Amino acid sequence: MTGLFSPLTLRGATLRNRIAMAPMCQYSAGPDGLPTEWHRVHLGSRALGGVGLVISEATAVVPEGRISPRDTGLWSDAHVEAWRPVTAFVAEAGALPAVQLAHAGFKASTYWPWSPVAGGVPDDEGGWTPVGPGDEPFLPTFRTPKALDLAEIDRVVEAFAVAASRALAAGFRAVEVHAAHGYLLHEFLSPLTNHRTDGYGGDRAGRSRLALEVTRAVRAVVGDDVPVLVRISATDWVPDGWTPADSVALARELAAAGADLVDCSSGGAAPNVEVPAKPGYQVPLAAEVRRKTGVPTGAVGLITEPEHAAAIVADGEADLVLLGRELLRDPYWPRRAAAELGVALDAPAQYRRAW
Repeated sequence: MTGLFSPLTLRGATLRNRIAMAPMCQYSAGPDGLPTEWHRVHLGSRALGGVGLVISEATAVVPEGRISPRDTGLWSDAHVEAWRPVTAFVAEAGALPAVQLAHAGFKASTYWPWSPVAGGVPDDEGGWTPVGPGDEPFLPTFRTPKALDLAEIDRVVEAFAVAASRALAAGFRAVEVHAAHGYLLHEFLSPLTNHRTDGYGGDRAGRSRLALEVTRAVRAVVGDDVPVLVRISATDWVPDGWTPADSVALARELAAAGADLVDCSSGGAAPNVEVPAKPGYQVPLAAEVRRKTGVPTGAVGLITEPEHAAAIVADGEADLVLLGRELLRDPYWPRRAAAELGVALDAPAQYRRAW
């Protein structure tokens, strides 16, 4: 059986184990989306902690693609220079540095979670007009988006491709396309948010078109050796929304478009949804996609215990286990897990006396 601490090879990259740091927004970027020392310490600590793959937070491909004015980006050469110290440290610590490329769509230009104000950020406070498949806001308190026309959709695809090229220049060695959580690509996928009548709407094929075009464009830019992951919301948890069956069909198409692994999260297209959150609640989604398509998957969602994570991999439910909040609580979770599971895991020379 494959173990949690066995290597995972994706294209020309090999992860030292099957544990990944899930992308988590820090809302701590400097002016114009530049990463800061916070990001170097935050991401670097988890690499020192022993994860195999470190995925940066949602990193916008264009300024208007940020969730908030405090989000990171990768739309200029200045961003390349700012990310290089981060990726260098992560790689030196033994983890594979990856970037999640994102466009927030109609969820853009919002306040960060701990702001005393919620909802859309106005222009005079650094906000902007968001875009989406249509002109309906996510919530009444959010800004009203502009519906993308066909030429603007083409520019979105190009922005993802250019950002992927910059990611390689910045030292990232894998790229994840963010097509989940109610952000732009998911907005096009879900029938709850895509009411277009042109070639980017209608049936599942039309709604999937943008995500597939972005994946193909990213693959073409990064070449044959760089892993491309795609994060999807495998269900909207809403009747008449995106379903696990849709995700199975999409996963096959994503693999044909050049994706190496489908990172299965869920939800985000509709507000006030009842999600059956419990430890591992999204693992069956990753397992279904993997079982029915043969495409490698990542499982995420309240995975906290080493034995649980190990069982997910050993039982063939997913090829990669992504941890989020648990790694915020304990950057050294992989080293603790290895100790509990009886696995010898080398530590940096400076830390070996602790293990």
